[in-house]
Amino acid sequence: MPEIAHHMPAAVVGIDIGGTKIAALLVDGQGEILARGVVDAPAREGGRAMADAAAALARELAADAGRTLSAVGVGAAGVVDHETGIIRAASETFADWAGFPLGDELSARLGAPVRVENDVNAFLLGELDHDDSGDDVLGVMLGTGVGGAVVLDGQLRHGPHGAAGEIGHTPGYSDIRCTCGQIGHLETLASGTSIGLRYAERSGETGLTAREVADRARAGDAVAADVFAAAGRAVALACASAAGILDLDRAVIGGGVVNAWDLLLPAIEAALVTDSPVSGVRLEIMPATRGSDAVALGAAAAARRAFSGLGAGAHDPSELEGATL
Repeated sequence: MPEIAHHMPAAVVGIDIGGTKIAALLVDGQGEILARGVVDAPAREGGRAMADAAAALARELAADAGRTLSAVGVGAAGVVDHETGIIRAASETFADWAGFPLGDELSARLGAPVRVENDVNAFLLGELDHDDSGDDVLGVMLGTGVGGAVVLDGQLRHGPHGAAGEIGHTPGYSDIRCTCGQIGHLETLASGTSIGLRYAERSGETGLTAREVADRARAGDAVAADVFAAAGRAVALACASAAGILDLDRAVIGGGVVNAWDLLLPAIEAALVTDSPVSGVRLEIMPATRGSDAVALGAAAAARRAFSGLGAGAHDPSELEGATL
């Protein structure tokens, strides 16, 4: 009943919206996980279907935990306007996603303020939540593509066009055409998709995933090992370039390709010997530790920070109506 719901303790939900699944975490005011869930993403059905699925999952988690929602954070695939919550651009995987006002749509469905971030930005925030070991960090996601994010002076840097940290489409790593149509981007060597393609070019065997190429490398396939070495070196050089420009001393690498960290690390370490930042400060390149929770955790952290004071003490989300970012 409404009078009982009004006195429920509040929580924040972080939602990770991807092309195949929508995952969510319910967290308390300190960011501790209370509940988690996942549903299939209806990406081909359009933005409203995606918002419906995400809102239903958030409501279910809150109801099962006996909580109201004081704020909502979202890490969404695509180029995101974090100030308005609108998806500015997206891949063809998502129907009716570019231009979709995700923040407003979720706020209307859930009765709580919503903060929307790009999923890689959210990933880095999730990795750094409760982490006091540094204020200047680069985040790199090696998945279907390669994404990036950067935290400077403890704050996520968006840039005037929302593209700060987008290291995956920086040039100079190969002579291969990238998925964006340009030549030689980091993504041509270091994404999961590219690892499969580079192996196919050299071995003649098509259709293998990055995980399958990794299995072959561990079994002694020299071509597979070389493909991962090229990916590792490219990632290290990209991180070293960013470190030289921004005076960073740490980079966190996430995404599915990190499951082959044992194959990437030797080339990363070798590249840092020959191409270390001119500052002389050791650049630490490390694998992500939060796994599949990182994006949702970071989304929740972004919401907690955007709506500070609206965590465990905010019992009535209706008081916050109109505060969508």
